Amino acid sequence: MLILFILFAVFILFYINKLTNTLCLVREIPEDRQTKVFRTINVLITILLISSYVEILFA
Repeated sequence: MLILFILFAVFILFYINKLTNTLCLVREIPEDRQTKVFRTINVLITILLISSYVEILFA
């Protein structure tokens, strides 16, 4: 179960980063702010994935 969830999480993180990159290009966000946007989104998605795993583990 852990291996499957890790593969799923990597796919989700990759896809979210791809969408974030598209957002930065469309909204023309400056380069210096893009790192903050990516960091914030990656931290929030990681927290979401960890909480989802914990919920699946203890459900």
